[in-house]
Amino acid sequence: MTNDAAVRGPQRQSLFARFFSRNAAVMLWRNTLASSSIFLISIVLLWILVEFFAVNALVAAAIGFVAANTAHFALCRVWVFAGSDRALVSGYAYFLATSAIGLMITVTLYAALLRFTPIDYIVARVLVSLVAGLIMFAMNAALNFRRI
Repeated sequence: MTNDAAVRGPQRQSLFARFFSRNAAVMLWRNTLASSSIFLISIVLLWILVEFFAVNALVAAAIGFVAANTAHFALCRVWVFAGSDRALVSGYAYFLATSAIGLMITVTLYAALLRFTPIDYIVARVLVSLVAGLIMFAMNAALNFRRI
């Protein structure tokens, strides 16, 4: 008698199970470290643009977000999602697409917090980054780098 599971090969876990696996936890931890470093760069750039160049806080946040994304892609490619079979150019294109979605989420939520709450612009940007960051991690892990 043969083992049916051995004949069929390993079964693929559900997407939900893959997102709550040890593998996903390691990637999320690495992504958190990489994103935090990159985010710090974008916050410093935001502060410099607002405080020294009188750039509108919303415009400065968008500039900081876009400026930090290439460095973030490099960290994701070689460390967070190491071993991806996605080609470099198409991976970067997908990364830019997810970044555009992340930018829309970031700017929309940031604008809402600035308009409808008394939250400081830096605190608002940090809060928004938590939401946008998790969404972008999930998209990159599952769709771009295909590591989950």
